Amino acid sequence: MKKIFIGWMLVAGISSFAQEAGKAGELLKNEASTTEMKSPKSSNERNKTFDGVRAGNNTMPQRSGNENRIKNPNYQWNRNYGYAEVFLRIPEQGFFTVEVGDQMMANGSGKYRFFDLPAGRMPISIYENGFLIYRTTLALRNNSRMVLDFFTNEGLYLLDSYPVQNQYGFNDWNDIWNNPYGNQPGGWSYQGNVMDTHSFRQFFDRMMSNESFDDGKIKMINQQMRTSMFTSEQIRDLVKAISFDNKKLALAKSMYRNCADKNRYFLVYDAFDFESSKRELMDYISNL
Repeated sequence: MKKIFIGWMLVAGISSFAQEAGKAGELLKNEASTTEMKSPKSSNERNKTFDGVRAGNNTMPQRSGNENRIKNPNYQWNRNYGYAEVFLRIPEQGFFTVEVGDQMMANGSGKYRFFDLPAGRMPISIYENGFLIYRTTLALRNNSRMVLDFFTNEGLYLLDSYPVQNQYGFNDWNDIWNNPYGNQPGGWSYQGNVMDTHSFRQFFDRMMSNESFDDGKIKMINQQMRTSMFTSEQIRDLVKAISFDNKKLALAKSMYRNCADKNRYFLVYDAFDFESSKRELMDYISNL
């Protein structure tokens, strides 16, 4: 009897510390009228919502009142099944809906950001005005952000995959798209966490004064790559500062993912002393 009583007290104690729905935060008023909640959306509205956009689903379920609602749902406060991100841009006029796994987003801005995605093979579907126009499968990794461009006449392009930092700067992804649309050649402006000229010069001078050997220089560069992007010219100068061609080559390969203007990476070739190293770097980039 004593064991039963102690067990009951433990359950009661745990329950008293569990978070309950409606016990924290400000309750915001539901502004949907009873009539709106009972009526299906029109076809025009349906094109701008998540309902009815999947292939083969042209009707919306109807309900009267709240009789089909779950009365006692099992709340899940901190569901954690992995963490990956997908950033997608569609630089075209139109209203697109993008679905990644169990998440869906629709807007006319052309930018779609998905967070809290599980790692593994994940389907991505793209709809235009409610019609499916593209579907493929992504291979997501935990603590990694996949960045993509989509063109209706060309397809979906994987630009790169980046480690997720502890903080977000939503403009950081603007510096890794394809060559800027509508911009004139040479009109590229670096955004996000690309090192400015002054900061890079400070970093470069300190590296040269503090580190006499290649390994020490490369260690400093790798440390900076955790938080910074570089231009092709900056990468060329860093690679040129390394003495041996085999280490130059390894550094140039590793820095490619941190280059903000990959279309100008040919500038890095000037840092090599041997033609064979240039060709190996070209082949490496071509096979990515």
